[in-house]
Amino acid sequence: MATLSAKERARLPDRAFAYIDSEGKRRLPIHDAGHVRNALSRFNQVAFEDDAARDRARIRLLNAAKKFGIVPIGFVSSQLQPERNLPRGQVTFLLADIEGSTALLHRLGDRYAALLADVRRVARKAIRSAKGHLVSARGDDVFAVFEEAGTAVETARAIQREMQAHKWPAGAECRLRIGLHRGRPELTDTGYVGISVHAAARICFSGHGGQIIMSAAVRGALPDEVSAVPLGKWRFRGLPEPIEMFQVETADLPADFPPLRGAERAG
Repeated sequence: MATLSAKERARLPDRAFAYIDSEGKRRLPIHDAGHVRNALSRFNQVAFEDDAARDRARIRLLNAAKKFGIVPIGFVSSQLQPERNLPRGQVTFLLADIEGSTALLHRLGDRYAALLADVRRVARKAIRSAKGHLVSARGDDVFAVFEEAGTAVETARAIQREMQAHKWPAGAECRLRIGLHRGRPELTDTGYVGISVHAAARICFSGHGGQIIMSAAVRGALPDEVSAVPLGKWRFRGLPEPIEMFQVETADLPADFPPLRGAERAG
């Protein structure tokens, strides 16, 4: 494996790295053939701030591979076929979305990018610690899947705790709404598709900042000791049947929230 001392690393120009994050941290050195090979093997271990940053780093890395005559067959295959790394069958979706993102953008201006990067780091850390699967992190939302419903719930709790403890720029208050749903989607070369994916999105966007809500499909896959408050049945736009909803409760997180947004009670 190619090695690089701290002094040698510091002397390299920015163009010698495939990825530089919003804080200026330089990762994946690509200045010689040995480090290009290292970068190809480590690419999927890097927590990129968003899909655009990942795409830019991928292009820089592939260009470096071409320059040094390296044929990255395995790397290209894994990047073009992400479905190989995602679970099939019954899965639990976790969707998280920033509440009031437009207002935060207007308030913070150029500093909003740093806030967004922090949110993604918080979510990615919790998801990876739980061995979940990050499907995407685009715009103001994060989408992950878990094979076990209980792991998804604990990950949601961990994310909300970290969000609550985090210090945001300019004293801003940044809160995530998190929705959980369970289903059996189809896994294609572009990701998950199916009504359960749409249901998960509707559920997430109906919540409030700091809240964790889940469908009866998730509740039914959890142990009885998991604390969940019934919210009743709700009709969501575009979904054929109402969904029975629950709120996940944890002693150290807020518990009082208004009724769900953008949904109608079904009696």
